[in-house]
Amino acid sequence: MSTLYFISCRWKYSLTLRLLILLLLVNTIASACTSDSSTEEQGPLEHETSIATDTTSARKNEIPSTVSLLGNPFVASRSKGNFLSSYYDRINSDFTIDADPIENIHNSSVTDTLYTIRFGSSMLEFYAPSQTGDLFLQVADIRSSNMTLRNNMRVGMSQGELMSKLKSFGKDIRVTQSPNQVVASNYDGAPISLHFYLKNGKVSRILYEGYVD
Repeated sequence: MSTLYFISCRWKYSLTLRLLILLLLVNTIASACTSDSSTEEQGPLEHETSIATDTTSARKNEIPSTVSLLGNPFVASRSKGNFLSSYYDRINSDFTIDADPIENIHNSSVTDTLYTIRFGSSMLEFYAPSQTGDLFLQVADIRSSNMTLRNNMRVGMSQGELMSKLKSFGKDIRVTQSPNQVVASNYDGAPISLHFYLKNGKVSRILYEGYVD
């Protein structure tokens, strides 16, 4: 009788131990599956947040593809404005071009280029930093109708037509006029101006004074 009782107790103890081990194993597997599921659910969300942040940052740093009238009175496209050919195409007469080396104002060890286009008594002057590939219009002195500005503004047009065309650029520029000239300038910012000199009520000369830092 005692022997049977001992065997019965031993069997019950073994069964209980097995059940405890089984419960512990099930709990461990369940915890691991929950952890993996949580990681998989968070991963794509974190990735999407990162993409959204990068996209927002890129949009903030995006450079406009066009420039204002005072930014470039001849070419509206920022990319086309970096090519001399864009200006050649607007000149309706023979012209010459000179390229002169010039010391960079910020770094004396760097040599940039100054381009000058001449046609008749008119001229355009560009500053080209060697390290950026940009082309900045510094001065334009137009004394004939052989070259037109944006919106077909040109030497020979009437003062009334000029004012109408300048108004089409909106309120981004300040326009003042007198019997002798019309001046378009910035409200704030860089000291850039576009002068239209008048003679007998018509434009006789156009002078652009840009700004290059």
